[in-house]
Amino acid sequence: MQSEKEFLSEYRMDKYERPSVTADIVALMIRSTESENYRQNSGNKLALLLVKRGGHPFKDHWALPGGFMTPGETIEECALRETKEETNVQPASIMPVGVFSKPGRDPRGWIISNAYASIISEDSVDQKGQDDAQDAQWFDVEFDQTESGDYSLCLTYGDVRLNALLTEKEEKFGRTSFNVKDSGGLAFDHAEIIASALCMLRNNAKNFDIIFDFLPEKFTLSALQRVQETIMNISILPANFRRKISGYVVETDEYTQGVGHRPAKLYRRK
Repeated sequence: MQSEKEFLSEYRMDKYERPSVTADIVALMIRSTESENYRQNSGNKLALLLVKRGGHPFKDHWALPGGFMTPGETIEECALRETKEETNVQPASIMPVGVFSKPGRDPRGWIISNAYASIISEDSVDQKGQDDAQDAQWFDVEFDQTESGDYSLCLTYGDVRLNALLTEKEEKFGRTSFNVKDSGGLAFDHAEIIASALCMLRNNAKNFDIIFDFLPEKFTLSALQRVQETIMNISILPANFRRKISGYVVETDEYTQGVGHRPAKLYRRK
């Protein structure tokens, strides 16, 4: 009988077709919006990091940061490296969204994408287009289900407006997948990847799993509430939110400083 060493010495990988492997990163941030009235709290908007492609295919189209995995690195290392190389933003951590392998998703050939989501701290952002990206910008995100049952994804930055339309394909294991009816000008299948990541994010935010990652170590309860409301696109009564979150936070002896209204108590994650 042939030994494993003998089998491997005769094995020919070039007999089998192999895809190229890429990583795409849905980097998200809660961006503060200043209130004109100092008596009112500032609001928040969910923002998504996109790059403007500098080469073909989809030249001059907006896309998620990402690229090809190289020998000697893991797909997670590829995702972190590509984000830094293309945008100058370094995610602290990433979580998997899914594998996107639909035939024809990339006109260059058989290319499989491993998509990840990342939460970026607003105070650590200094994005700029570099490497093979012409530009890198944060787009405000609106993601809603229409009366017809379709999903509308609207991304805006200045005068740039990308409007994608998707239909729900299926929901399994708590994750929703989509078919794209209109890409809205986004490259490749990135509208599908973004919609899948946003659905996953909202599902996790219901149980407070990830909302802490949008904030510094110490935060106010109102800031934490605005993060959940922004992600889920809902409004929550403050009393209800404080009751639900009480088991997840610990009160500190510190208060906010340098604000134009009464200082608020700071909390940290339990």
